[in-house]
Amino acid sequence: MSQAQRATPHDAEQGGDDQRLDRTLTYRLHALHKITDQLSQPAYLRDAGLSLSDGRCLAAVGSFAPLSVNDLAQRANLTKGQASRATQALVDQGLVDKADHPEDRRGVVLTLTPQGREVWERTMALIERRNHDIFGCLNAQERATLGALFDRLIAHNRDSR
Repeated sequence: MSQAQRATPHDAEQGGDDQRLDRTLTYRLHALHKITDQLSQPAYLRDAGLSLSDGRCLAAVGSFAPLSVNDLAQRANLTKGQASRATQALVDQGLVDKADHPEDRRGVVLTLTPQGREVWERTMALIERRNHDIFGCLNAQERATLGALFDRLIAHNRDSR
């Protein structure tokens, strides 16, 4: 079906393709995010035995430890409450160690346990495969360009906060 065949009367009233919601970058970025999450969730359960959010948190702890809960929230793009719940779930599973912060007795330091390191390695292999699956339709130059564009967009929007 061509673009013209998919157009609705509402499209014509709105001024054509350039004003259609489904052609905006934010809409498409959100759609890609949702699609990848839906496809990744069963892979995380199957390959790592973790929910998607717990897997992402474990990946962040293993990649950036030692972390505080606040650091984890930032690295995993979660709220502090979400990071705190994920931390407790990973501690309860024996994957993350939560120790008192040496300088701030109110804070904690998160690191992987030996079992957590094993699951982290499986999780990182899964992330590599998922990235290949998601971006496999792009050639190396396109992936490099997209990566540079993402870095630029993230920096620009992080600076805007």
